[in-house]
Amino acid sequence: MRVGSFVLGAQFPGQGQGEALHRAVRSAEVAEEAGLDSVWLAEHHFVPYGTCPSAVTLAALLLGRTRRIRVGTAVSVLPTVHPVALGEQAALLHLTSGGRFSLGVGRGGPWVDLEVFGSGLEAYEQGFPESLDLLVRWLREPSVGADGERFRFREVAVVPRPSEALTDVSGPEVVVACTSPVSVRLAAERGLPMLLGMHVGDEEKAEMVALWRQYARAAGRSGDEIRGAAHVSAGVCQIADRRTDAVETLVKAMPGWLRQGLDAHVTVDGRARGMRDPVAYTELLCGLHPVGTPRLCVDRLAATSERTGISRFALLVEGSGDLAATEENVRRLGAEVLPHLG
Repeated sequence: MRVGSFVLGAQFPGQGQGEALHRAVRSAEVAEEAGLDSVWLAEHHFVPYGTCPSAVTLAALLLGRTRRIRVGTAVSVLPTVHPVALGEQAALLHLTSGGRFSLGVGRGGPWVDLEVFGSGLEAYEQGFPESLDLLVRWLREPSVGADGERFRFREVAVVPRPSEALTDVSGPEVVVACTSPVSVRLAAERGLPMLLGMHVGDEEKAEMVALWRQYARAAGRSGDEIRGAAHVSAGVCQIADRRTDAVETLVKAMPGWLRQGLDAHVTVDGRARGMRDPVAYTELLCGLHPVGTPRLCVDRLAATSERTGISRFALLVEGSGDLAATEENVRRLGAEVLPHLG
């Protein structure tokens, strides 16, 4: 089982954005010290829900500051960037880090980001498959041209080629954030593992894994490839000597962050959007994920892995909103939970 942290750079009420980013960087450094497998970095624009606007840029910083831990994006929002530009950045990080970079990509939402970056609503509603295919080709082939609906260009050389330095892999892994049967099918047909969100529990994640396998088989993917797919489950982790204390920590801090962060999202076309009740959502997350004593956290992670078949985790560890408490949370995860997971 491989357990990593999920870092948003969340800006809690009363905090500055620099403070949020400092906590994000420091928590990643502590994750390596504590023996975690990976750090996954979220990306958001124009909202305090997450203050990192470029997960791949923050990944570059952290790869330079660490030596062992894997660093991934969770996710780079593909409709707001050119897939070749993102592919070049991913190849660069893959080669210069000795293969420690993972590229997670997603469709994002119908946010004003699409207007600001000029890609438009169509890139979100119809363009994701074309962008994903172009990105994967860039990371796997020596030269690439395009003649699609959105991207058209003559064949050019891939420089640097991400497959040259490490002969045992063909380039950085690509993980796709999946929230619907459509995105599950998209990932499965291409043989790409999924990143499943922290808002859903074991039963729904198990159903999505089963659906992925069904679509992958139908697309002709091999049994070994299907069995070896390294899906990632996102969640929340807060460790305390008593479960009530861990829950109290999150219920005191997270609703304020969720309220100001989620409410700041603006749709590109004025469509109505709903927002979860911040307190109810926090309580839901506490019930779904490893929040409590170290023993409870071990049991919860093991149960999720058994029920879903997923063995990789990206756990939000900054739910207290406090730097010292976040560092302690990460260290306890490494010292009191990981050794019991195998």
